[in-house]
Amino acid sequence: MAKVLVLNASYEPLNITNWKRAVVLLIKGKAEPLEHHSQFIHQTFSLPSVIRLRHYVKVPYKDIPLTRKNIFERDKNSCQYCSYKGDQITLDHIIPRSRGGGDSWENLVAACVRCNIKKGSRTPKEAQMPLHKQPRKPYSSLHFEIAKCTKDNNNHEWRKYVIGI
Repeated sequence: MAKVLVLNASYEPLNITNWKRAVVLLIKGKAEPLEHHSQFIHQTFSLPSVIRLRHYVKVPYKDIPLTRKNIFERDKNSCQYCSYKGDQITLDHIIPRSRGGGDSWENLVAACVRCNIKKGSRTPKEAQMPLHKQPRKPYSSLHFEIAKCTKDNNNHEWRKYVIGI
């Protein structure tokens, strides 16, 4: 059923929970509702979409692993040179490995096979193939989950609380 975005007291996204857990937090007074779905749990109680905790919760930093899947997820499974979406997506090193370019969030992008071959062992500038967006490390692994939920479940009201989706 409905997913609920949980924000820290500072309005930072913390996690995504189910509606039952969110309602319990609201009833116990541990959170306040910020956004609602059009559905109702009871005649007077609308289904929350975004809640904010009343007290700040310190969350330990968790590093996001640099994986093929995470690069594709960050780049929305589309070529960063021509915007192609499909089966023929590969990884491309912006600064080629043959020139000392390593594996990092800032040096790897999703690219279609055609653009990857065209670029070869040149930089995007040398190949005259500008990137649509400069790659960067995602600020949180929650970013991937939120992006998926806003795409799949139409939780568009989440967008004003999350940067970059």
